[in-house]
Amino acid sequence: MFELDKEADAVILTGMTFFAYHGTRPEERALGQRFTVDVALEADLHRAGVTDDISDTISYSRVYRVVREVVEGEPRNLLEAVAQAAASRLLSDFPLAQAVRVRVAKPGPPIKGAYTGEAAVQVRRARTP
Repeated sequence: MFELDKEADAVILTGMTFFAYHGTRPEERALGQRFTVDVALEADLHRAGVTDDISDTISYSRVYRVVREVVEGEPRNLLEAVAQAAASRLLSDFPLAQAVRVRVAKPGPPIKGAYTGEAAVQVRRARTP
């Protein structure tokens, strides 16, 4: 799991799993593989806590749909590019979010001569003032 700013409110989704065609190797692009994604959208959630109204927060159902569209969409060479695209889209689609953290992992990556549980990248992007 990725590190969060412990002082910030956040809407968090973890363990989202998708099948997609990202990678630099031809077989990754042809056969596809599983990817897991965790996201946190930092936002002031005080109002939603008081009003109990979904319009005052970030819908995690909508967050899931956005991430799915990015990950299952256009194939990219690098996990960094997938994470960047997801972060950019989340900031664009959710004005309440002040910053986003996106972790994209490739379970069992094809590394010759090695076995690893996963290879992952994490990015944090914030709104520019």
